[in-house]
Amino acid sequence: MATKEKQIFFCKECGYESVKWLGQCPGCKQWNTLVEATAVKKGNKIVRDKAAAKPTLLSDISVDSQDRWSTKMKELDRVLGGGIVRGSLILVGGDPGIGKSTLLLQVCKNLSDDKKVLYISGEESLKQIKLRAMRLGEFKNPVSMLCETDLDVIKESIKEYKPDVVVVDSIQTMYNAEVGSAPGSVSQVRESTNVLMQLAKGMQITIFIVGHVTKEGVVAGPRVLEHMVDTVLYFEGDRYASYRILRGVKNRFGSTNEIGVFEMRETGLMEVSNPSEYMLSGMPEGASGSVIACSIEGTRPILVEIQALVSRTNFGIPRRTAAGTDYNRVNLLMAVLEKRAGLQIGDCDAYVNIAGGMKITEPAMDLGIVMSVASSYKNKVIDNSTVVFGEVGLAGEVRSVSLAKERIAEAQKLGFKKCIIPKSSLEALDNSFVKNLKGIELIGIRNVAEAIALI
Repeated sequence: MATKEKQIFFCKECGYESVKWLGQCPGCKQWNTLVEATAVKKGNKIVRDKAAAKPTLLSDISVDSQDRWSTKMKELDRVLGGGIVRGSLILVGGDPGIGKSTLLLQVCKNLSDDKKVLYISGEESLKQIKLRAMRLGEFKNPVSMLCETDLDVIKESIKEYKPDVVVVDSIQTMYNAEVGSAPGSVSQVRESTNVLMQLAKGMQITIFIVGHVTKEGVVAGPRVLEHMVDTVLYFEGDRYASYRILRGVKNRFGSTNEIGVFEMRETGLMEVSNPSEYMLSGMPEGASGSVIACSIEGTRPILVEIQALVSRTNFGIPRRTAAGTDYNRVNLLMAVLEKRAGLQIGDCDAYVNIAGGMKITEPAMDLGIVMSVASSYKNKVIDNSTVVFGEVGLAGEVRSVSLAKERIAEAQKLGFKKCIIPKSSLEALDNSFVKNLKGIELIGIRNVAEAIALI
């Protein structure tokens, strides 16, 4: 008589398992995160090489610089911390149509010069992949393709072919026969990733995993999936816009603050070496409510345009909208303007936008938002050659921010003539740095009232 498969519930955030459904997870205290899945049979286990489990002295472990490979894409190497680490498991997530498969196919093309590459697709046919490859240009070196979703077949193919780099597109289509649930379920995604992790570590193969994201913007499946892999990269941007941002969320081999900027073209993704100049293209001249602010993404300064539109409301309750920045932060800064600077904007509609579709929540953008709102309210134009940055407190004070030198240097490089910064940041600058600055004027302010007086 066939035995009935056992169903369990476990948390998508922390992986806590339970035999019954619970509204709140006892592990991470999150609500409505437990989902039903088929339990993995206890008799099924992954056979590993027992010799690899022997202890090794720390002093006997050698680290070779050749264990890190360049993808020949500087923006991707920056996010990865200098290149691909041999034997690492990398998860690439993003919205449908954002360019994940295109990016990884370009990586395969670049790495095929001196590495054996295997591209495994569970979503597209070989002809579809070939059409995309033709759009990217000529592949001078061979890249092996495999259309398969059965994880057992994929595992045997990897062991037989012994590639250096493997791309799995996508993890939600993989099927592990040892797990009874359907492909794409939480159990399948978790166990399939575990098998790929054992292959990557055991055979010293670099494996890229493509993961779909939910409407909340996180990788579909259990959150524990992000804890299993070495690196998590998110591909961001509006699919209808031309630019894309690759952001490192987790990286065991480098910084998690770096971003890479790409532009989607007919021939694939092209690197944007100077994002500031790209973001400021098409900026209006002589328009009120437009201010250039400087943000730091990792170690890279990026100049972006902040636009604000303030007008009298036609309803009893004014409407506030924020695109590309935190909505609650905009409301807070408008309250500071009304209380500390005396602007009567409580009965006005306000719309704030980071031009170009960038999503920035850094506190250094506060001064830019404040000045753009004040500029639109007073209908006064701020000179396009002016850059601002600084954090605004509830008392109306303008606080210092980190990496002021790098922000000023980026503004000077792009030809800006004036830089409005916190007074404390100006006083902390080296005298030698200030003396060597040419063609740009530094103005230090202490509060929002001084900033609005400049308008």
